[in-house]
Amino acid sequence: MTDAFTSDAAVTWWRDEAVMHRFISDLVASELSAMRRTAHATTGALTPETHLGRDLGVDSLELMGLATALAQALHMHESGIEDYLLVHQTLGDWRTIAQASLEKFSARMTFLTSGSTGQPKSCVHALHALWQEVQEVAPLLSGCTKLFVAVPSHHIYGFLFTILLPRALDLDSRSVLDLRKSSPARLSRELREGDVVVGHPEFWRIVMRVIPAFPAAITGVTSTAPWPVEIDAGLRAAGLHRMVQIYGSSETAGVGWRTCIDEPYELFSFWQRADHATNLLIRQGETEGIQTPDLLTWQGERRFLPTGRLDHAVQVGGINVFPQKVRRALLSHPDVVDAAVRLMRPDEGNRLKAFIVPRDPGTDAVKLSEKLGVWAGQRLGAAEQPRAFSFGTSLPLDEKGKQADWIIAPLR
Repeated sequence: MTDAFTSDAAVTWWRDEAVMHRFISDLVASELSAMRRTAHATTGALTPETHLGRDLGVDSLELMGLATALAQALHMHESGIEDYLLVHQTLGDWRTIAQASLEKFSARMTFLTSGSTGQPKSCVHALHALWQEVQEVAPLLSGCTKLFVAVPSHHIYGFLFTILLPRALDLDSRSVLDLRKSSPARLSRELREGDVVVGHPEFWRIVMRVIPAFPAAITGVTSTAPWPVEIDAGLRAAGLHRMVQIYGSSETAGVGWRTCIDEPYELFSFWQRADHATNLLIRQGETEGIQTPDLLTWQGERRFLPTGRLDHAVQVGGINVFPQKVRRALLSHPDVVDAAVRLMRPDEGNRLKAFIVPRDPGTDAVKLSEKLGVWAGQRLGAAEQPRAFSFGTSLPLDEKGKQADWIIAPLR
């Protein structure tokens, strides 16, 4: 196991062509899906020969957006060669340009938040800080010879656990197997003693359904959302040896870890509490603190439990409203199994919208929408009432299993 930041294993992650291609492919697929508001080419379908214009139909505006996203992620402005991305349009060309850029500057990277609690925002991280984190995680997974991954590599969790962590464990790219190209049922055929599986709660929920029994000594890793008790119990009943739960966010990177759902998280050694603040942390060597996305309840100086999101009120007509309050009101309707509430996109309006999972999948969406409008009017203030309802069999999720935005469609 490498033990110093100066190791080439960390600072030259981009020299592995397969790893660099995976990073760029994940970013391109994700950005195109967001631009076109539809699922697009899977990462597995993108090869170094894939031409953005000829094969993916990328127009000039989309090309500008993709090039900007990659340049921003890798800080290509620091090396000054980002304009080449607009000239050369195969993914292999972009890999070569990105590698040349990173040879000149690689000290920082930018990751975007998922936007699950608002508009996506940019989060800059020093590479040495990310490497510091995986150096602390690697001992928890020592002995791992194969890593199965179900998360995209261009998001911070995926970058940490599918690009840097394998290098900390001395695994080459052939030992990192992407599960997003196949059903999680593949695990039942390919898992061997000692393997590690990196996923997120919704991925693990599916795994729980399709794998009745795990081989010996399989370790799971999860992050991006709270870890449900029922999934933890189901996986343990199927013989999963251990689940490493990582608490963190795009803004903070990893904050702490635990392996037992009943225990508090352990703060990574490079974090310190800022005075007596409950959710303000200071990273080793830095002076400014950063807020965690949740309120933290501390048990001593180094152990904590997240105890609820910070205030995420949104404004409707100049009035603060709380989507979670609206969601609770909708969930109290007997025809509703689950619901998500958020502010409309700018092109949809300036009110709240709701996504509803009906108890009866065959329900008449128009009639239920009318009933829910009346229901909300009886329980919520004018600014709190959703003005558009969408329906589906499950809440919309992004590729990491976190709640995602949706487009309001006409009801039928």
